[in-house]
Amino acid sequence: MENTKTLLFLSLLLAMVVLMSTNGAARDLAETSSIFTRGRVLAYLPRRTLIIDDKCDKSSIQINQAPTTPLPNGIPQYTVEIVNTCLSGYNISNIHIDCGMFSSARLIDPTIFKRLNYSDCLVNSGKPFPNGKVISFSYANTYPYPLSVSSVVCY
Repeated sequence: MENTKTLLFLSLLLAMVVLMSTNGAARDLAETSSIFTRGRVLAYLPRRTLIIDDKCDKSSIQINQAPTTPLPNGIPQYTVEIVNTCLSGYNISNIHIDCGMFSSARLIDPTIFKRLNYSDCLVNSGKPFPNGKVISFSYANTYPYPLSVSSVVCY
C-alpha cells in the first residue's frame, strides 16, 4: 500500500512539474535532471534535481535557482522554484527563507514571495504548502541571492 501511494505521489509530482510553466511559457525539456529517492533515479525532469524526502522538517523544502533571459534593459534575471518534497503527507506552512537584502527590479507577487526583514522572506504568505506543490517566481538583480530555508511549521 505504501509503495502504491509513493508511486502515485511521484507520478502526480512528475506530471505537475513537467506541465507547470513559468509565466505561461513552456519549459525547455532538452536539459534534464533527476528525481532521486533512496539512491535510485525515479524520473528525469527539466533543469533540476529533486530529492524526495519522507520526513517533515526544513530540509523538506528544496529551493532551486537558475539564471534566465535578462530583462530588455540588460538586468540579469533568475527563476526560483520552491518545492515541498515531503512524502509523508505533511503540509508545511510559515516557510521562512534566509534571503539577505533580497530585492528585485521586477515585481514579485507578495503572496508568493515577500521580504519581511533583513534575511527573512516569507513563502506563500505563510499559508499551507502541500506536499508535491511547486511555487516559482522570477526576479531581476545584478547578482543572484543565496536563498536557504530558515524555518518551517509542519503539521
